[in-house]
Amino acid sequence: MIATGTSPIPPGETVAPATGAASLPGPLRGAVRVFATLWRNRKARLGLLVLGVIVFVAIFAPLLAPYSPTSTSFTPYLGPSGTHFFGTTGQGQDVFSQMLYGTRISLLVGLSAGLLATLAAMIIGLVAGYLSGAVDVTLSFVTNLALVIPSLPLIIILAAYIPSRSVWTIVLVVAVTGWATGARVIRSQTSTLRSRDFVTAAVFSGERLPRIVFREILPNMTSLVAASFFGAATFAVMAEASLEFLGLGNPSTISWGTILYSAQTNNALLTGQWVVILAPGLAIALLALSFTLVNFGVDALSNPRLRERS
Repeated sequence: MIATGTSPIPPGETVAPATGAASLPGPLRGAVRVFATLWRNRKARLGLLVLGVIVFVAIFAPLLAPYSPTSTSFTPYLGPSGTHFFGTTGQGQDVFSQMLYGTRISLLVGLSAGLLATLAAMIIGLVAGYLSGAVDVTLSFVTNLALVIPSLPLIIILAAYIPSRSVWTIVLVVAVTGWATGARVIRSQTSTLRSRDFVTAAVFSGERLPRIVFREILPNMTSLVAASFFGAATFAVMAEASLEFLGLGNPSTISWGTILYSAQTNNALLTGQWVVILAPGLAIALLALSFTLVNFGVDALSNPRLRERS
């Protein structure tokens, strides 16, 4: 008798439906596996917890904030108390409420700018790494030129000369200046993978260039793309706070950077309001730290040895 690899189902019995992650749709099942892989890493687990708290605060800020962040009906220059946890600003605004609402803008800028910078880095890196000749030389020259120019001075110059001071202007400026590092890493890895057997087989089978690049090569660089995203998001959070602190953003928006700018203009240290400076600075550091910690577990997504070790 030749085994067929399957066992017959006895009469009267039914096959039990799949349970757990196996019963989920394909994309959702993949997301669960990614989260489970990150959760096994201790540093990434701590980063996910901190990031989860920040996202929770950003979503439910209207419910968590005791006052309106723009209300000026309170006594100015109050210190921390049971009524105002972080005190009040020089205009009589509750700092704690501003901190909760400011989470939205800082997180939005970090994730949006990080996503745009990662998309630019991914496209430029994949095209430059796979196509040799003039295309690779040109894109590599542009990437190296972007790496040589100091990022923060360039961001300040672009933000100062752009008439619009909206949040999306800051997102665009940070994304334009934050893609080069990720593009160079992705380009290097792509140039290595293009000589592999599975890529050669796809070429000889008549696959088109977009499919080879995005379906054959890109899935093998999951950790590099994710690392590029978290690195760009961390850079975006720091850059947004720096621009707002220098007064190059929109002062009517509420973010952690504008809180620091308001503390500077109102001489918070001279009036003893050290919490107004400490609170947004610590929040920015925690958000950047959460991105960095999650990035520690990203390598395990494409490296089975790290998964087994963790």
